[in-house]
Amino acid sequence: MMKDMREKMVPIMVVVALAFVGLMVFQWGMDISGGSSRAQNGELGRVNGTPVTYREYEAVYEQLTQQARQQAGGPLSSDQTKQLGDRAFNQVVEQILLQQAMQDRGIGVSDAEIRQAALVNPPPELASNELFQTNGQFDLGKWQRFLASPSANSQLLLQLENYYREAIPRAKLIRQVTAGTWVTDAQLWQMWKDRNETATVDYVALDLSKLVPGDVPVSDSEIKAYYDAHRDEFKRPATARFSIAVLSKTPTAADTAATLEHAESVRKEIEDGGDFAAIAKRESADKGTKEQGGELGTFVRGQMVPQFDSVAFSLPVGQISQPVLSPFGYHLIQVEAHRGDSVQARHILIPVEMTDSALDVLYARADTLEALAPKAGLTRAARATHASVRTDVTVSETQPFVPGIGSASEAIDWARDQAKDNTGVKVSPLFETDEAFYLVQTDAFSPAGETPLNEATPRIRRELILQKKRAQAKKIGEQIVAAVRGGKSLEDAAKAHGLSVESYGPFTRLGPNPAFGQASAAVGAAFGTPVGKVSDVVESPAGLFIVRPTAHTEADRKAFEARKDQLREAVTAQAQQQDVARFMDSLRKSAKIVDNRDQVLKQS
Repeated sequence: MMKDMREKMVPIMVVVALAFVGLMVFQWGMDISGGSSRAQNGELGRVNGTPVTYREYEAVYEQLTQQARQQAGGPLSSDQTKQLGDRAFNQVVEQILLQQAMQDRGIGVSDAEIRQAALVNPPPELASNELFQTNGQFDLGKWQRFLASPSANSQLLLQLENYYREAIPRAKLIRQVTAGTWVTDAQLWQMWKDRNETATVDYVALDLSKLVPGDVPVSDSEIKAYYDAHRDEFKRPATARFSIAVLSKTPTAADTAATLEHAESVRKEIEDGGDFAAIAKRESADKGTKEQGGELGTFVRGQMVPQFDSVAFSLPVGQISQPVLSPFGYHLIQVEAHRGDSVQARHILIPVEMTDSALDVLYARADTLEALAPKAGLTRAARATHASVRTDVTVSETQPFVPGIGSASEAIDWARDQAKDNTGVKVSPLFETDEAFYLVQTDAFSPAGETPLNEATPRIRRELILQKKRAQAKKIGEQIVAAVRGGKSLEDAAKAHGLSVESYGPFTRLGPNPAFGQASAAVGAAFGTPVGKVSDVVESPAGLFIVRPTAHTEADRKAFEARKDQLREAVTAQAQQQDVARFMDSLRKSAKIVDNRDQVLKQS
């Protein structure tokens, strides 16, 4: 044991350093009284008067960047680095707010609490280390022997102490925030019913085109009244219309062939005696399973994508599948057990990615595109580099997504800056996302503001026409309901107005519902109306309906009682997370947060 400790001490210290870097930043790099030296650290902002120092921000940003690079397996796009910068700043702000909340509540930690926690509750990063496990489970005896050994040197113990000085008060604060969280049996039973009770219905959709054909008049005064009553709806974000030159990162057929060849070589390695779990940890791109040796656990038919599903349920136990192509890449599947309608399996996912040589060519084309575009123009530069060109692409701050590119928020930011500075530059620098390299030419730009009445009029007219048609259709629907309740069949009453009766179900209250829309009034009517009776006219996102339930199935009370405690644990944990999120949101809303990153980082 001691020999193992000495040999594994270096990786243990690395794990400790990574686990505690954030805590050390805040424990040692922050003066909660606000006394940090602006000259020494540089201020990026303040939180209720407490400085957000460049040192704190940089440490968190570097940690997030390293993690993102490892996950991406390569360099990050400028859009990704901007998002990481926002995340880093928000994390520092959150840490300061928590420290202030603990100080306000007088929450601290004693040396005795630290000693007790260190003896029985190691940090998760260490508890999962193989050095402290027996048969895959954390071994408290190994951990305590390690703490008592010379291998637990003063540096490690100091890091542990600082970890607990940060973690224990935070846990106390969270317990205070979530102390009142409790889910009653009645609430749990209702949740169970919502998920398990089903309804099957006949229904009539009140088709506006049949019940209210043609147009309906809308006056200018009605349009103006609607506009005045809904001014918030007509606030518009900054919007740009672009021509875009795109170099896609989509893998080619040659890349797919190279990935297949690699997947086949990995399969051969396993067939030749290689350890599946170890190879999964090395090769698999499935972050959720690779550290567990590719273990997927047990799943039923339809739970996986069809390509995966068909192979998994037909593959003999123990056999390694040929590479199976799905939208995620090539899978190597090994079934460990068949259990009726379920399968226990593990897999290795090898994504289809561009080869290094193809990436080199793409980067060279991207450099050429960026160099040519300012002088030759976007179209000619795109033609010279075989980039595709798209015209009339409209992008806004709130809807920055462009198919084949991803988020084009950087292009919007650039267009806004050009419009504000009035530089006259039409072609942007090169931008990069996970999906493509691209640059844009601004054809039109509208700053954030309010849509004027003349531009909003067509949209308002359509909305008012829809409202008027729905009101008329609802009156006709009420006549149908009255006829049915007066003794006429739903089929005959609907037919008299050119409508038909459809059937749907069974469905639950919370499940997807293509007929009525999820969690709508029509769904409520399906469960709240007695079987064989018709509902009032009900409205959902999908339209107006009359609903006649044909069957209800009740939830199984015995099954609920058997799983009640497990359900309570899961629901309580979720409720506590929501309580913490609301608490943090209230701290942020009541705090005075100053963000000077734009000025400070631009100067540096």
